Amino acid sequence: MAALAPLFEEVFGEAVPLTPDLSAEDVEGWDSTRMIELVIAVEARFALKLTTREVDGLATVGDLAALVARKAAR
Repeated sequence: MAALAPLFEEVFGEAVPLTPDLSAEDVEGWDSTRMIELVIAVEARFALKLTTREVDGLATVGDLAALVARKAAR
C-alpha cells in the first residue's frame, strides 16, 4: 500500500492518508476522472494492465493494493 501513496499524491495533488478500507466516498474529489488517472498511474508505475472488470470490482484502496500485488507477482 505504501507504493500507492505517491501515486495518490500525484493524482490528487496532495498526500492522501491511505488505509485498506479507504474508498472513493471517503476522499473529496475522487470521481471517475480521478479513478481513470489513478489506474493510468498504477499501470505505468507497476508496468501492468488493469481490465475494466478488475477496475469495476475495486471498492477500496485495499482492493487496489491486493490486485496490484497479485498482478505484479505474475
